[in-house]
Amino acid sequence: MGLMGSGKSIIGKDLSKYFNLKFYDTDKEIEKKTKKSINAIFKEHGESYFRDIEEEICVDLLNYNNCIISLGGGSVINKKIRKEIKKNSYSIYLQVKINNLLERLRSSKKRPLLNKNIDNRETLKNLYDKRRKFYENADFIIDNDNDKFQVLEKIKSKININAK
Repeated sequence: MGLMGSGKSIIGKDLSKYFNLKFYDTDKEIEKKTKKSINAIFKEHGESYFRDIEEEICVDLLNYNNCIISLGGGSVINKKIRKEIKKNSYSIYLQVKINNLLERLRSSKKRPLLNKNIDNRETLKNLYDKRRKFYENADFIIDNDNDKFQVLEKIKSKININAK
């Protein structure tokens, strides 16, 4: 879990390969189910419609065993999703500084909550402020500002220790 641009999909895919587990990206699963992009869903139906579908997909996936799930950045605002995370999962929060998120997201066209005409720094800060308390309830919090390989090694060793 983490804000958009925190590396959830990249880290999740790499971890799933390492542990030989199935990988799910909740945003990709939403797009598959609706046959629409996240942007199109937001534009055509609005955020609350998106959040309803997100809840259904996340709750379903969080009941799977032996898999890695990249949750959408805002999914943690949903109480039902948070309950399923606590009940069924080992959660990892990929923490990234706002400046690094801005840099990573600078050319992204796939982020409906970001807009080229407004202050994205302020948007990210507001999203972080709203979600922070939920992110910080994760089982493991790791700084993902720099080297992906160091982050992967720290997560792998933490998970291996917890599995024993």
